[in-house]
Amino acid sequence: MSKRIYLDRNLQIIFCVTLMAVLGVSSITPAFPRIVEALGISPGDVGLLITAFTLPGVILVPVMGILADHIGRKNVLVPSLMLFGISGGLCFLVKNFNLLLLLRFIQGVGAASLGSLNITIIGDLYRGRERAAAMGYNTSVLSLGTASYPIIGGALAMLSWNYPFLLSIAAIPIGVLVMFNLKNPEPEDHRGLREYLIGTLKNVGKPPVIGLLTITTSTFTILYGSYLTYLPLLMGLFEATPLMIGLIMFIMSFTTALTSSQLNRLLKRCSEKRLLIAASILYSLALITIPSIPNLYILTIPIIIFGVAHGLNIPVVQTLLTGMVPTEQRAAIMSINGMVLRLGQTLGPVITGVAYAITGIDGAFYTGAGFAAIILLISATLL
Repeated sequence: MSKRIYLDRNLQIIFCVTLMAVLGVSSITPAFPRIVEALGISPGDVGLLITAFTLPGVILVPVMGILADHIGRKNVLVPSLMLFGISGGLCFLVKNFNLLLLLRFIQGVGAASLGSLNITIIGDLYRGRERAAAMGYNTSVLSLGTASYPIIGGALAMLSWNYPFLLSIAAIPIGVLVMFNLKNPEPEDHRGLREYLIGTLKNVGKPPVIGLLTITTSTFTILYGSYLTYLPLLMGLFEATPLMIGLIMFIMSFTTALTSSQLNRLLKRCSEKRLLIAASILYSLALITIPSIPNLYILTIPIIIFGVAHGLNIPVVQTLLTGMVPTEQRAAIMSINGMVLRLGQTLGPVITGVAYAITGIDGAFYTGAGFAAIILLISATLL
């Protein structure tokens, strides 16, 4: 195995796609308090900027996966990157909230395939230990983007609420790079659609698979509702600047990356089931604690706890899910996992927004703790 696979130009191009796949939400959430102020909307409405972006993926993620298998990876990936970049750039120009929501929806259509096709192409390009190494490097890039974008977006929001949207324009030159420089094998053999769907449905019907898909939905309901939507608003009550919000959110992403990097060591001591149970308990502890925190400095403690929970939960669920299905159905199942992930992203701001309207900001975090209890129940019974 090459020790310098990260120098492969094809893999470096995929790294760029991965950075776009995680850009659409984390870069703009530090600007939420200023968006509320500038556009004259309520805190309960600002979460719709996430919902509008993630909603297309609920339906389109599996569709894009099937299309990529039948018409080719580039024929889906390049238009997706262009649409993502153009519509995201146009968000910078508009001042009307309804038009902004429309553009975010269109951008979400472009984003729907990015988070699955990057992994698919790595699987096409590499085999054996090289594939594992490439996946590891790609995960590191993803964590770097997730950790850095809140800081970058927060710094840009110091200039104006709409400046973070400019980051999306980077997808346009990346699309050109993919079109002319990515040398990837395209699929030649195609299974019939009927066989593809029947095999997928059989595997989806397994109780452990249903449980893991439900955990994915619950996890991203927590992340995109309680954490990404209402944590910045809570920090705004402490008069935190957008840059400070980004820095504090960086702590969570860094903790997640550090924890997940130790997964192999942890699995030598604990089973996957125990790690998921531990993650659900840590989620609950963090979310129940956050509303009672008196200042920003102490807030970093539950943020770190949340990051540890996330670093345990995400890789364990992915490891279990990929191991429960045969290779020929794995892409289909992971597409469905991507679909329910988007469902959680979409429902999170809506559900916590209702809780906020009824009980105030505390309810947004207690609702997240309720979904953590669902993860605990499934981990203890179905797995």
